[in-house]
Amino acid sequence: MHFDLPTIWAFVIGFGLMMYVFLDGFDLGIGLLFPFIKDKHERDIMVNSVAPVWDGNETWLVLGGAGLLAAFPVAYSVILSALYGPILLMLFGLILRGVAFEFRFKATESHRPMWDKLFFVGSLMATFAQGVAMGAVILGFQVKNFEFAGGGLDWLSPFSLFTGFSLLFAYGLLGVTWLVIKTEHGLQKKMRSLIKPLTLLLSACMFIISIYTPMVNESVRDLWFNLSNIIYLVPLPIFTATFALLLMGAAHSKDEYRAFICTLCMLFLGYLGLCVSLWPNIIPPSITIYQAAAPTSSLKFTLVGVVFIVPVILIYTFWSYRVFRGKVVDTDGYH
Repeated sequence: MHFDLPTIWAFVIGFGLMMYVFLDGFDLGIGLLFPFIKDKHERDIMVNSVAPVWDGNETWLVLGGAGLLAAFPVAYSVILSALYGPILLMLFGLILRGVAFEFRFKATESHRPMWDKLFFVGSLMATFAQGVAMGAVILGFQVKNFEFAGGGLDWLSPFSLFTGFSLLFAYGLLGVTWLVIKTEHGLQKKMRSLIKPLTLLLSACMFIISIYTPMVNESVRDLWFNLSNIIYLVPLPIFTATFALLLMGAAHSKDEYRAFICTLCMLFLGYLGLCVSLWPNIIPPSITIYQAAAPTSSLKFTLVGVVFIVPVILIYTFWSYRVFRGKVVDTDGYH
């Protein structure tokens, strides 16, 4: 039986990155929300809502990066060479955020505000860097003989900076809707009040990116403005807009999960639209997954490991979220 191994690996990596955006997105979002919450007790509740799961969330980023190296070494070398700046900024932000996350619980009352600020700064840096990297990938890279041929600052552009700011709203919205599920009373009310403005801001950003992307990427323009493709592609923006409207309607719904689910669906559709637009190029604008793929023997060998590892990660993720379900009622743990 013949398997299209590059396509299988592209789906594995895409799935890992999607899971990272969904899961680490809301705990990065919680850090982004710190400036809106002044009460230290409420900040403790926010952090406690992700304390048992936040380390595991970043496993998906490791899976995506390791999968890219194993399956598409050409893409790994080009993308990392092109994105040294934002990747280093993201890693530094994640480290700073992790240190602040642990130290704020052990700090004295006089030092805790400093760690709270660093927790916010780390979350901001990591999120913004991821958004900038996404924008740079959409714009594409200069490649010659399957090596990066551009400059060290090619990733820096008005478009990539805009996608960086846009991701702040996406992760912030994930954090808000997550806290609607995990909190109650005054803090939950504050989170509900942020759903509509964040949804409007994110919707506006997604609309601008959708309009601008075909202007800067010729292959995307050819795909979306081909009349034969419209019947297949037009449901994506329609469903995205529908979930945005449902999300705003869910701001004060008695069903506390509805807003979070609508947010996940809205972001999934945006992610799907991006993947469809770039497919089958893994190094935009012109190098495909087949050109960048490792030898077939390597793809087969590493895929065996993935078949065992991914189900274990999924089971652990499901188990941890199930065990720590419920409201956060105090700074000592879960109820």
